[in-house]
Amino acid sequence: MKKFVLDLTVSGVERISEKYALVRLTGEAPLPAMLPGQFVEVRVDGSPSTFLRRPISINFVDRERNELWLLVAVVGDGTRALASLGAGDRLNCLLPLGNGFTLPAGRSERVLLVGGGVGVAPLLYLGAEMRRLGCEPTFLLGARRAADLLQVDLFKKYGRVYITTEDGSEGERGFVTNHSVLASERFDRIQTCGPKPMMVAVARYAAKEGIDCEASLENMMACGLGACLCCVEKTTEGNLCVCKEGPVFNIKKLLWQL
Repeated sequence: MKKFVLDLTVSGVERISEKYALVRLTGEAPLPAMLPGQFVEVRVDGSPSTFLRRPISINFVDRERNELWLLVAVVGDGTRALASLGAGDRLNCLLPLGNGFTLPAGRSERVLLVGGGVGVAPLLYLGAEMRRLGCEPTFLLGARRAADLLQVDLFKKYGRVYITTEDGSEGERGFVTNHSVLASERFDRIQTCGPKPMMVAVARYAAKEGIDCEASLENMMACGLGACLCCVEKTTEGNLCVCKEGPVFNIKKLLWQL
């Protein structure tokens, strides 16, 4: 897909919690086509300690409002600067980058979308696109505690939502791979994004059950174009740059110990 460098305007920033902020961006012209699972490299201005662009998953694309949503985990100077933006500020973005998730082949395909932490971000747009195509996904969202769950009400607009929390404060207690829905239902495809230990566990379950599975990797990505080699992942095809060949991979291509 064609890539663009755009100066987008902040239409709003919602501080979801102390750890997370939702940045909504718009442009004068219609936003370019973007696929679920792709990401954006944003330039952080006004942060003297932030020299490189920051990769952020595409959380949602609202075509009616011509808005791009970025769900930001506030963990350092760069992301704090992004969370402190205000309406009318400008943000330079390189987009869309990487390859996205596989979309359903038909309405009858039963797809489970599994996310943990800020890794739920690309699954919202993926779920919305699935619903647009007539396929209702099932979401399985995990977090350490209820306060760390993100955008649950929005996910419910596009499919069934199941929840696990490690402390049992919402949904079932435990990890996503322990949820009872995995024992009670059969899925044709699983797509996941989140902490690597969680994705490996999901991939292990999928491999055991013979279910096709894709994972969106969160390797450190500096350039987003495959030039700096920061994000290399060992695969069955050799060392591949996650930013260019991914971030979404079929687990059969990954050399994870399943």
